[in-house]
Amino acid sequence: MKERIGFIGLGLMGQPMAMNLLRAGYPLLVWNRSPERLRPLLEAGASAAESPAQLLQHCEIVVLMLADIHAIDAVLGRGEASFGQGLAGRTLVCMGTISPEDSASLHTDLLAMGAEYLEVPVSGSRGPAEAGQLIAMLAGQSVRLARVETLLGSMCASVVHCGQVPSALRMKLAVNLFLVTMVTGLVEAHHFAARQGLDREQLSQILDQGPMASAVSRIKGRKLLAADFTPQAALRDVCKNNQLIADAARGAGIASPLLDVCLALYEESVGLGHGPQDMIAVVHSLQARD
Repeated sequence: MKERIGFIGLGLMGQPMAMNLLRAGYPLLVWNRSPERLRPLLEAGASAAESPAQLLQHCEIVVLMLADIHAIDAVLGRGEASFGQGLAGRTLVCMGTISPEDSASLHTDLLAMGAEYLEVPVSGSRGPAEAGQLIAMLAGQSVRLARVETLLGSMCASVVHCGQVPSALRMKLAVNLFLVTMVTGLVEAHHFAARQGLDREQLSQILDQGPMASAVSRIKGRKLLAADFTPQAALRDVCKNNQLIADAARGAGIASPLLDVCLALYEESVGLGHGPQDMIAVVHSLQARD
């Protein structure tokens, strides 16, 4: 029988990722700040922990799929007198997107508490998460590395080793820079076509058959045609990641003109109330500027 895995953070991405671990036969102990997110996993056979501390007590390997460093700190009690309790001998696998600096600091603090830390951000949205087709970027060392890679195989199509912390998160920011600018360009092309009175079905047909086509462009193109803003990657999360990339670029003196324009557009869309919608809802910023 496979070992019990702990999973904390059952949001848009975390819930299907945890479900794939269950389907792969891993006994799963889960915890989430919003209890209603537990229900599908409990119905599928997972067990619920009363607290993060109880989860750590029963699991050697714990996956964290949390929104930001503040959520991670709150779950682990970092910065509080209780920090460190139950962490010794545990391997924490951080799969959310946080800043490289925050990841490096967390790594240092966890090592001091006798825990291991692996940063494993993923490329992909809700659809690939459901299909177990995420791409993982892994950094760090662990005596349980082989076991972690095996469980990642239940959630990811491949795992790319990026070296030491925080190299994986730096790589994730580079990947996200391309994603954000590409999707924003696709949205702007559809907006341009609409304003020119063109047939956007034809536009999608041309793009889907041409050399620029990708799984992302096809999926997002269909969503644009249908005005389907159901989130695969929520606009507010993309905006947060966009800010992380911009901060990293500015801190290193790297020019990021396309990224900076995208950041302004996503911030505008969040301000217009579209944060919970899919990232293609950035079209509302373009419409508001006409």
